[in-house]
Amino acid sequence: MLNLLLAIIVSASIDSTTLFIGDQTQLRLQAVSERNEHVQMPVYGEYLIPGIEIVRRTGVDSTLLKDGRVQLNQTLTITSFQDSLFSIAPLPFYAGDDTAYSQPLMLNVVQPFEMDSTPAITDIKPIQKAPVWVWGWLRWVVLLLVLAALGTGLYFLLKHIRDGRSLLHPFEPKEPERPAEEVALEKLDLIREEKIWQAGREKDYHTQLTDVVREYIGKRFDVHSTEKTSDETLREMKTVLKEQRELYTGLAQMLQLADLIKFAKWKATPEENERSLQTAYQFVKDTTPHNEEKKEDKQ
Repeated sequence: MLNLLLAIIVSASIDSTTLFIGDQTQLRLQAVSERNEHVQMPVYGEYLIPGIEIVRRTGVDSTLLKDGRVQLNQTLTITSFQDSLFSIAPLPFYAGDDTAYSQPLMLNVVQPFEMDSTPAITDIKPIQKAPVWVWGWLRWVVLLLVLAALGTGLYFLLKHIRDGRSLLHPFEPKEPERPAEEVALEKLDLIREEKIWQAGREKDYHTQLTDVVREYIGKRFDVHSTEKTSDETLREMKTVLKEQRELYTGLAQMLQLADLIKFAKWKATPEENERSLQTAYQFVKDTTPHNEEKKEDKQ
């Protein structure tokens, strides 16, 4: 049923007149008027009527019709939580000082299932213990074991990489470290064969010579001579060689001569060059463990 006021036609309709409790439906409002007429749609707050809520509302859309009139449309989404048949009075549309009303509407809200309001009488249940969830504990134990295994595997992997072992053969034995005196004597033999100082390279000759002796001292006596100056090395070796004064004196002369040649551009004689090599040989041989034991046995 349409309501005609002057040149205004208004209407209201509901998409579904029967609803389950809590369901929603659309209430559609429409007004058609001349272009120069100002029409105000019905205004409501949270409720359309007591028991029917307005969930949301659209804005007012206007459409220009072919005959020059204007059509206004608005949609209200409504719902209800009461099992009842609602009668919705005509909705007011305002045009200036006049009011046009839509036709009345009906909305039937029903309960989708029957509720038994008669409470059943039952015995009081005894206190029960909460069940122990075994998997809840077991999964944490499994997780810790997996993390421990991963950590162990990562540790050994890094250790093998650091030690230079092959990942294909991670447990292959490392070659035993050669004795310090054997390595030192081998390097001294190589220096003697190359005859560096005879070729005019005295600085290189004494540098290589003292490097061999310093490396040997580090391995044999745990004195990090390669990181120390000659004076610092001699101070520590004086305590080590306190019973071998001649050996200490030869070591001091060799290191001091090397420093003069490297830093003061000292020109050594052929005899001094040969003496330094012989001093290096003698120092290594006299401090080799089995040689020291033989000397003690003789005494």
